[in-house]
Amino acid sequence: MYLPGTYIPALLMLITCMICWGSWANTQKLAKSFRFELFYWDYIIGMVLTSLAFGLTLGNTGELSNGLPFMASLSQAAAGKLGLAFLSGIIFNAANVLLVAAIAVAGLAVAFPVGIGLALIIGTIGNYLVNPNGNPILLFGGMTLVAAAIVLDAFAYRVLAKRKSAHNSSKGGGSAERPAPAQPAASVGLGIGLSLACGVLMGLFYPFFAKSISGAGNLTPYSGFFVFSIGCAFSTVPVIGYFMRRPVSGKPVKAAEYFRAPGDWHVWGVLGGIIWSLGAMFNFMVGAKPGLVGPAVSYSLGQGATLVSAIWGVFIWREFQGAGPKATLLLILMFACFLSGLGSIAIAPLVNG
Repeated sequence: MYLPGTYIPALLMLITCMICWGSWANTQKLAKSFRFELFYWDYIIGMVLTSLAFGLTLGNTGELSNGLPFMASLSQAAAGKLGLAFLSGIIFNAANVLLVAAIAVAGLAVAFPVGIGLALIIGTIGNYLVNPNGNPILLFGGMTLVAAAIVLDAFAYRVLAKRKSAHNSSKGGGSAERPAPAQPAASVGLGIGLSLACGVLMGLFYPFFAKSISGAGNLTPYSGFFVFSIGCAFSTVPVIGYFMRRPVSGKPVKAAEYFRAPGDWHVWGVLGGIIWSLGAMFNFMVGAKPGLVGPAVSYSLGQGATLVSAIWGVFIWREFQGAGPKATLLLILMFACFLSGLGSIAIAPLVNG
């Protein structure tokens, strides 16, 4: 089984993870008007196939001292460890569905910084308790800066929503017969609410996974990720089924619409699952190497995806276009806090506590 041996390749893998985790959601936007409830089925297919491909290739190569081959690990793992990886997948999947819903309502530049930023804080604390590694001052100092970035992003989104509401009101002439629509205010509350719920759950899944690949009867990162993906697939049926019947926006969607969608929309969904899974596998591999980085730092750097997604949302998809100078200043401060926080987390393993 292959695992990185030194810090530099491990750091490069975590940077790749950060880019993948921050970029996969672009496939949802590229799928055009494909409802997220239908997009998600293809996303899960991409995840399961990628986890299996990694297990059957890199999971069966490299030094035996790093862990058992893929199939042997699955067959010899303790039931408790299998259960932890499976549960981790269920928790993650619930969080990820909320994230995709938040993206559909509020966009990348809000859903990721608020949802995944909160997940970074919760996950960092949980993973550090499981396996304390890295300078705690740098690690938690960086986490505090990320928390500040979340608040700044939420404020910027509120400024944008108020500006849109005022614009719509002025277009309506401000008459009593044509009041300003309340949808922007409702959207900001719903978007941030979904993102916060996502963040709480997203921050909880990784400590369970870290436990599944450590200790007696443990899984390897490869076998653990495969069981994790099966947990995601298993929970997709009730979770997405619920959102299809009770969507966060729009009308209920029927399963038949999935099969009527253009083929390229399905390709984007599967590709989204592949991109996320590539980042996840790199992250799990780095976090599993004893004494190298540890799950707290590995998870924290991976969740730097918030910065990547914010860049996509602000500069590529123009989600804050016309937001005004106040929102622009808040976004500049948000990026500064994210960069400083992630830099502090990145060097935490190199500095003695």
